[in-house]
Amino acid sequence: MTTDIPRVLLAGDRSSCGKTTIVAGLLAALRDRKYRVQSYKVALDYIDPSYHTWITGRWCRNLDGHLMSEKTLREIYAHAAERADVAVIEGVRGLYEGYEGDRGSTAQIAKMLKTPVILVVDARSITRSAAALVKGYMDFDPNVDIKGVILNKIGGERHARKAVAAIEGHAGVEVVGVIQRDDAMHLSMRHLGLVPMMEGEKRHRGFLDRLEEIKRVVEEGLDIDRILEIAAEAEPLDIPGPDIYRKEDFGEGVRLGVALDEAFNFYYRDNIELMELAGTEVVPVSLVHDGSLPQVDGLYIGGGYPELYAEELSKNRSMVASVRRVHDDGVPIFAECGGLMYLSREIEYQGRSHPMVGLVPGRSRMGSRRIVSYVSGKFTQDCPMGAEGARFLGHEFHHSELVLEDKVDYAIKLDRGTGIEKGFDGVVEGNMLASYTHFHAASYRGFPRRFIQVSRDARDGR
Repeated sequence: MTTDIPRVLLAGDRSSCGKTTIVAGLLAALRDRKYRVQSYKVALDYIDPSYHTWITGRWCRNLDGHLMSEKTLREIYAHAAERADVAVIEGVRGLYEGYEGDRGSTAQIAKMLKTPVILVVDARSITRSAAALVKGYMDFDPNVDIKGVILNKIGGERHARKAVAAIEGHAGVEVVGVIQRDDAMHLSMRHLGLVPMMEGEKRHRGFLDRLEEIKRVVEEGLDIDRILEIAAEAEPLDIPGPDIYRKEDFGEGVRLGVALDEAFNFYYRDNIELMELAGTEVVPVSLVHDGSLPQVDGLYIGGGYPELYAEELSKNRSMVASVRRVHDDGVPIFAECGGLMYLSREIEYQGRSHPMVGLVPGRSRMGSRRIVSYVSGKFTQDCPMGAEGARFLGHEFHHSELVLEDKVDYAIKLDRGTGIEKGFDGVVEGNMLASYTHFHAASYRGFPRRFIQVSRDARDGR
């Protein structure tokens, strides 16, 4: 089985070179040309994919060469690309930055998926040096197929002419886009990166107008027809038979609530889709706006920015009482990161304390450092996410810390990662597991199967 739709990967020469904004504009431009565009994001980011999904109307998928095998990556790619006209992959950090050597890098994904690369270069204040930089990237790994360059943050026409001539003359690769320095080419930022699409759309005035302006700048600056030609040069990709995306029935009759609103929206589409493929009914619920939980057999509270909505979450006492009630009734709850904060006793933010659910005996507050890391570990006891001894790879992504006020029981011991304290993670209280560890279902195959089974068993035992 093969897939041969055009595909291209936009990689950066470094973090903050502007690739996310350029990719957003490119996706919007292709959408407006009536292309069915499938997007992907290298590594386990939540926020950039929220932009992709909103722009294209198709679920963006994450591709991670550290957590996923080449076979898994190709299956994810092909599954998402069904009925698409073109695929656009956004890289992470600099092209060659990885977890260990090549592993986990954008370059690794480009080679695994045999995808031509367009390198986005932050060309502020450089001209001939840009050629040296590009040539160095091309020579560093000849197996990475760099087919074009986009120059970003260009100061004017003279700057552009010099940089383009140097790159095409000395590096021997074409420049397919020049983006001038423009304040319009900025999206709202905060401590963990860009503002998530769901929040930006609701809370930030002019947010959607800014996205429209980004599209205009990108359309003016990029040779989109040439980028499509480069994408069409990608060779057909061999695809394995279905392994992850198989329809099953072990979740039939199970209703799982998923917290989904502006406060909680960090979810991988694959996690939710595999619940649905198992026959589970996924029930969205807003912990900010709804008065109580619907009838559910399990509750999944993902990550997000609950500290920004701490006042609203705290004032919704009927929902707080509802969450406590289902926990007391034995309904399994899995809370990751932002969900952990919500289940703590209080969230401290900007000098104010806001009471929360109180199932985790501690208070959440903004910490002194930003934690972004792969994790690996095992479950030290049976819990809603895994059986004792089961191992996993995952990641953590947070700026908060949990200050414990009483002794807790942990279900996770990390070999790599910070967790809640000293490598311990996953507070267990009854049928609840609350952790800083994030899981991706294509990496840790125990999710969602284990959570569905525990939810069904708990329901049948009540």
